[in-house]
Amino acid sequence: MHDFTQELAGLAAQSLARTRHVVDGPQGPVLEVDGQACLSFCSNDYLGLANHPELVAACVSAAAQYGVGAAASALISGHASAHERLEQELAAFTGLPRALCFSSGYMANLGIIGALVGAGDTVFLDRLSHASLIDGARLAGAEFRVFPHNDTARLEQVLARCKSRRKLVITDAVFSMDGDLAPLPELAALCERHGAWLLVDDAHGFGVLGPQGRGSLAHAGLCASRSPHVLYMGTLGKAAGAAGAFVAGHAALLEWIMQRARTYMFTTAHPPMLAAAASAALGVIARDEWRRERLRELARLLRQGLDGLPWRLLPSVTAIQPLLVGDNAAARALAQRLRQLGIWAPAICPPTVPRGTARLRISLSALHTPAHVEQLLAALRHAAGAPS
Repeated sequence: MHDFTQELAGLAAQSLARTRHVVDGPQGPVLEVDGQACLSFCSNDYLGLANHPELVAACVSAAAQYGVGAAASALISGHASAHERLEQELAAFTGLPRALCFSSGYMANLGIIGALVGAGDTVFLDRLSHASLIDGARLAGAEFRVFPHNDTARLEQVLARCKSRRKLVITDAVFSMDGDLAPLPELAALCERHGAWLLVDDAHGFGVLGPQGRGSLAHAGLCASRSPHVLYMGTLGKAAGAAGAFVAGHAALLEWIMQRARTYMFTTAHPPMLAAAASAALGVIARDEWRRERLRELARLLRQGLDGLPWRLLPSVTAIQPLLVGDNAAARALAQRLRQLGIWAPAICPPTVPRGTARLRISLSALHTPAHVEQLLAALRHAAGAPS
């Protein structure tokens, strides 16, 4: 039997070994991490809904009605009225004819891609797409083509030459480690012109971007309901504060995915009480515009405050604000120094990001205050040896 001790030591030597931390209490700006209170800038709870009283109340009420677990796949007996209601609400919220819920974003992407393409087909994938999209494309058995990040000219070249029976273009809407946006209008036009599907993973834009938080398609001014080529995937465990994921699109396409997605057919449905919490989240997302306004203001304060420090923020209009460090060891050392100062902002190293681009991934929440951002900036100035 193979002993992985040497390989683990190699990861540690390259500053690539990952460590879990034990968190106590509900998600919020301040977390108890390994017994230490930390100001957290690492959560994807962008709107601050994970501990919102309306979501908690909806979850508790639904637990009394449905119990804890779904107990079966959705196609057996696991599809509760809470799931049915959530799918209808998600379709209306995104402006698309139909929605289908999955237990997680990873499972959704694996299932969607595998249902749409296979041997003899071609998948076109942005180079910085999420791991779940990459794995889904590989597992589908289709030809796999990667195009340079957000390079629509290159994508058009390879699409024009492709003779496959089915073509699927895949992209994140908001790239999770950079915070930048995909050129969705251009991608949608290319797919329309070349007879390809477009799968948009909006895990980090749903709830945050667009009018009333309706997502990146709305933010880009795209009316996806007019195009049967567009599929929209969103997650419910980030800005929505609950758990699970969904895909929305035209009815026939969604019916096909329901019939063929193995990660939908052969796994237990996510608990109805979490579907109820997600339904409650949709109301808060649409109602509380101040949460998105707060995110924009905090990002502005962060960018202003970093002037003169040795690191730079990558361009981002989202809650994801990546502070580029470069070297793996330097990024981990900076993160560790911040932890000593009571700030939790995780270091992200390869293979999650390209070599030489290790960074701190600073995630803002609507529950952060300007004082919290100033505390982070003061810690960064201290770590850089600059005057406070």
